[in-house]
Amino acid sequence: MHIPDNYLSPSTCAVMGAVMLPVWARAVKKVKEEVSKRKMPILGVCAAFSFLIMMFNVPVPGGTTAHAVGAVLTAILIGPYAATISVTIALLIQALFFGDGGILALAANCFNMAFVMPFLGYFVYEFIKSKVRSDRGEYIAVFIGGYVGILAAAFCTAVEFGIQPLLFKDGAGAAIYCPYDLSVSIPAMILPHLLIGLLEGAVTAGVYGYIRKMVPGVIYEGKPASKKPLYGLLIGMILLSPIGLLATGTAWGEWGADEIKDIVGYVPNAFEHGFNFNAMMPDYSVGGINEVIGYIISAVAGVALIMILFKIVGSAKKAELSENNAKKVV
Repeated sequence: MHIPDNYLSPSTCAVMGAVMLPVWARAVKKVKEEVSKRKMPILGVCAAFSFLIMMFNVPVPGGTTAHAVGAVLTAILIGPYAATISVTIALLIQALFFGDGGILALAANCFNMAFVMPFLGYFVYEFIKSKVRSDRGEYIAVFIGGYVGILAAAFCTAVEFGIQPLLFKDGAGAAIYCPYDLSVSIPAMILPHLLIGLLEGAVTAGVYGYIRKMVPGVIYEGKPASKKPLYGLLIGMILLSPIGLLATGTAWGEWGADEIKDIVGYVPNAFEHGFNFNAMMPDYSVGGINEVIGYIISAVAGVALIMILFKIVGSAKKAELSENNAKKVV
C-alpha cells in the first residue's frame, strides 16, 4: 500500500500535500491540547508498532504481498488525531531511510494510512461500541474498525493509482505514471485486502486485548500504565520481523522499472526520467550483511529513530508546560 515515487504525477502529489497540510496542522494542535505528558511516550510506542507491523509482509493471491498497518489500533488507544501523527512519523521514517514509499508520494500515503484509515476505523469502532455495550461488543467493534479502516485505505490508494492513466498520457497515448486504470487498480487493491483486513482486524483486537490486560492505564485513566509490557511487545516484534521476508513477490503497485516492463510491456516515461531517491537501507537491508540480520538491524534502527524523535518532542512539550506554569505563577 506504500505508493512509490513516479506512480503518481507531481500534480497529484501536490494536491495530496495540500489536503494533508491542514490535517497535520489540526492534528498537531489537538495532540498538544489533548495528549498529556504522561501519554506522550505512547505516541512513540504506537508509531514504532505501526512501523514494525508494516514490515510483516504476507503473501496474497496473485503472487504479490500486503501488510497490516496498525493505524486504527492507535486511534482507539490515543485518538485519531494522535494516530495521524504517529503513523505519519512511521511512514516518514520508512520513506527516508528504507525506501518504503515515495518521498513525493508521502502525503498520498499519509492520506490513505494516517488519515482515512484511523479516522474511519475509529468512528466505526465508536459506533459499534455504542450499540453493543459489552466486553464482547467492544472487541467486535475493535475488529471491525480495523477491518473497515484498511479497506478504506486500500480503496483510496486504488483510486490514486487508477486516475493516473486517465489524466496523464504521452503523445502516443501511453500512461506516463501508473499504467493501470480504475477498472484494474480497484479490484487489484480491494480483493487482497478483503483477506488482509481479517489480519488487520485480528491484530488490532489482539493487541488491544493485550494492552487492556497488561497496561490498562493506556486505555483507562487512573489505572497502572507501566511501559515495560509495551516495550516487551516491540522487542518481540523486532525479533520476529524477519518473518516478513518469507513472503516473496512485490506488493501490487510497488514494482520497479524492470518489473513493470515485464508486466505491461513498456516502461512508463516517469520511471525512466522521474524522481529517484536512494535510501540508506533500501528494502530494510544492510549491504554485505545477511538479509535476516539486516532486517532486524533495520527494525531496531527504525524503532530507535522513532523513539528518539518522540523523546525530543516530549521534552519540548515538557519545557513548554514548565514555561507556561512559570508565567502563571508570575
